[in-house]
Amino acid sequence: MKLCRIGNVGEEKPAIIDEENNFRDLSSLINDFNPDTLNFSTLDKIQKSDISNLPQLDSNSRVGACVSKPSKFIGIGLNFKDHAEEQNLPIPKEPIIFSKFTSCVTGPNDPIIVPKNSNHTDWEVELGFVIGKKAINVSIDDAMDHVLGFFLVNDVSERHFQKNKGLTWDKGKGFDTFGPIGPYIITKDELPDYQKLNMFLDVDGKRMQTGNTEQMIFDIKTLVSYMSSCMSLHPGDICCTGTPPGVGENMSPPHFLKGGEEVILGIDKLGEQKHSVVSYKDQNTTINN
Repeated sequence: MKLCRIGNVGEEKPAIIDEENNFRDLSSLINDFNPDTLNFSTLDKIQKSDISNLPQLDSNSRVGACVSKPSKFIGIGLNFKDHAEEQNLPIPKEPIIFSKFTSCVTGPNDPIIVPKNSNHTDWEVELGFVIGKKAINVSIDDAMDHVLGFFLVNDVSERHFQKNKGLTWDKGKGFDTFGPIGPYIITKDELPDYQKLNMFLDVDGKRMQTGNTEQMIFDIKTLVSYMSSCMSLHPGDICCTGTPPGVGENMSPPHFLKGGEEVILGIDKLGEQKHSVVSYKDQNTTINN
């Protein structure tokens, strides 16, 4: 199943994408895709429904973030072997965990706003996943029993705030609009090859990032098991799992987003995102989900 949220900010409706790529309104079955509904009982309810009888939503409508109000947005740093090599850094012996503030979550085609006083706003195409069943100290073998599905993420990052303003990465990862997710969740049963997915990101038509999820140092199973030993994972919690080479800070000279650029990114079978980049001084509104 491909699950998404369609509508203006604050008015999104839960939807499923049918075989003809129509958005079918799921509002008669559930209120939203959020921590209360992103679970396997909901998937079973949808699977038992005749979606062909559900009303269609306008295909030209805005696509919202595929998860509403997650309680956690966890990031994994330096998790691609080729990205670590790009930076001449040692391969981590354990996953590097950071948090993205949940207020950063936006839709897959919403603007990215360069923060006030930022000169180092960067891009990162990543594979994301959402938890569908509570996980505490789960084994690697049982880890995927707790994953509901996968989606595309742009882990937008402000490098100066991330690396030069204290010991934690969080303050450079959680600015408003720094967490575009979607366009949809694809349930794990429809993505068995999640560790062999091609990834890309372009800025103004120039290919910046090319990679494949097979380059992950710690695979999804390992990440779920490891994180569940550090915290309880709950339905609706989301995680982005690291980025391939080609981020702006590692270019020579470094290349960062200033405003006025167009960023397009995608992962096999997970669709694409398309963002206009807006400088702080030019913004008219901040989009929050």
